[in-house]
Amino acid sequence: MPQHLKTAAGPPVATGFSTNVPNIVENVIERIRSEGDSAVRQFSETFDKWSPASFKLSKAEIEAVVAQVPKQTIEDIKEVQGNIRTFARAQRESIRDFELEIRPGVHLGQKNIPIDTVGCYIPGGRYPLLASAHMTILTAKVAGVQHVIACTPPIAGKIPAATVAAMHLAGADEIFILGGVQAVAAMAVGTDTIRKVDFIAGPGNAFVAEAKRQLFGSIGIDLFAGPTEVLIVADEYADPFMCATDLLSQAEHGPDTPAVLITTSEDVGRKTIALVDRLLESLSTAALASVSWKAFGEVIVVDSLDEAYALADDYASEHVQILTQHPREALEKMRNYGALFLGEKTCVSYGDKV
Repeated sequence: MPQHLKTAAGPPVATGFSTNVPNIVENVIERIRSEGDSAVRQFSETFDKWSPASFKLSKAEIEAVVAQVPKQTIEDIKEVQGNIRTFARAQRESIRDFELEIRPGVHLGQKNIPIDTVGCYIPGGRYPLLASAHMTILTAKVAGVQHVIACTPPIAGKIPAATVAAMHLAGADEIFILGGVQAVAAMAVGTDTIRKVDFIAGPGNAFVAEAKRQLFGSIGIDLFAGPTEVLIVADEYADPFMCATDLLSQAEHGPDTPAVLITTSEDVGRKTIALVDRLLESLSTAALASVSWKAFGEVIVVDSLDEAYALADDYASEHVQILTQHPREALEKMRNYGALFLGEKTCVSYGDKV
C-alpha cells in the first residue's frame, strides 16, 4: 500500500482576480488579422514594452548579437545541436516512403512531404530557453522544411543574445524579436512584414497555448503544451541529493510543475524531502520552485519496484527518471511516459536537452 510522505497541497486559493485568457487572445488575433503590423506593434508595446524600428533582425544584426555571446556558450550550443541533429536525422530515416500493390492493379503508398513554411515560437518570459530553438527550428530543417520563421520575446527589454545564437545556428531563415500572442498570431495570419506560415511549433505560456488552440485549423500546430512534469523512480541505492536536485531542476520551471518521487525506500524519501527544503533556502529560483514543490510535489513510498513502475505508469509523466540499481529494467516494465531517463547523470535538464 503506497505511503505518502508528502502529498500535493494543490494550487493556491484563488485571490478573486481572474484573467479571461480566451477573450484576450481572441481580441489580439482579430486585431492583428484586420490591422496587421500596426496591431502587432501596439500589442508588443503593451505586453512587452518593446517597439524597435523592425522586429525582424537583419543579417548584420544577427551577426552582431551572436558576437556578444561567450565562446563557451557558442561551443555548447553547437555540441547540443550536433547531438540533436544526429538523432533527428535517424528519426527522419525511420519514417520511410513506400508503395505496395495491395490487390492486383491496386497500388497504395505513403509519401512524407516537408511542410513549406513553419513558424517556431521560442519562449523566454523567465529565462532564455535555448533548447526550444534546437527542438523546433533544427528538427524542422532536418525534416526538409524550406523556410523557418522564428520568434522569441525580449527579456527585460533586451534581445536575448544566446537564444538568437541558438536560433541562427539551428538554421532559422528569419528571426523576429517578438513574443506572446502577437508573435503567434502574426505568423499564423501573416502581415506585410511577417510571412504567413503553414504550421506553428513551440511551447509558451497560457496565452500562447490559447492562441494556438484558437488558430488550429487555419494552420497546423504541434501540441497544446502545459506545465512541464518530472517523476523519479528510486530504490534504496539512489542518492537522495540527486533525487532532490533533479526534482527541483524541473520544479523551477514555473509555479505549477508536478515533481514526484516514487521510492521503495522510506529513508531515501525522507532524506530527499529534507534536502529539497535545504536547497530551497539558497536556490536562486526558489521563488518559483518552492511554490511548485508545495503545491504539486509528492513523495510516495511503495513496497516494490514493480509497484513503483505501475504507479509511475498511472501518473504517465512527461519526464520519468529511473534512479535504481538496474535502471534498464524500466524499459521492459514501463509504458506510459513522454521520455525515459535511465540511471544517474540523466537529469532532465540536460538529458532532455543535450
